[in-house]
Amino acid sequence: MINLIKITATLLLVSFLFSCQTGQQPKETIPLPSDALKGNIEPYYFSTTLNGEFDTIVEKVTAALKSEGFGVITTIDVQKTFKAKLDIDYKKYLILGACNPTFAHKALEAEDKIGTMLPCNVVIQEVGENTYEVAGVNPIASMMAIDNAELAGIAIEVKTKMQAVIEKLQ
Repeated sequence: MINLIKITATLLLVSFLFSCQTGQQPKETIPLPSDALKGNIEPYYFSTTLNGEFDTIVEKVTAALKSEGFGVITTIDVQKTFKAKLDIDYKKYLILGACNPTFAHKALEAEDKIGTMLPCNVVIQEVGENTYEVAGVNPIASMMAIDNAELAGIAIEVKTKMQAVIEKLQ
């Protein structure tokens, strides 16, 4: 049954990708069975590693998000916060709260409490000298606990966009 759901979801995703022209938002959400997300093992993030200056990488990530329809609506500088609040020296670690208004609206219309899981977070963290990991949330993994077929379709669409953001950075 799980394989049938995965195959169905993949076919729906492929048909969605070929039905949208570059730069267009989908007009409607693909309905899926309410158990489409349950039982699937998904990584909870997508990531890549980049070399360069921190500020330049933040600009690249922001541009990649913008190219997929996301804006950065919150920025949390963990390094500065830990220093100010805990007097702890911590590595460079930035959390960008990314929002695609079209999908956020669809998600809120499908599930009014989904705001507890928004926005889509992207992390930029120092992993070595001038080396940073960029990790974006996998919305399918975060939506698996919610029994809502309409939301499942939205999560699949947003997953594709978040994966594209990470791939553009590679």
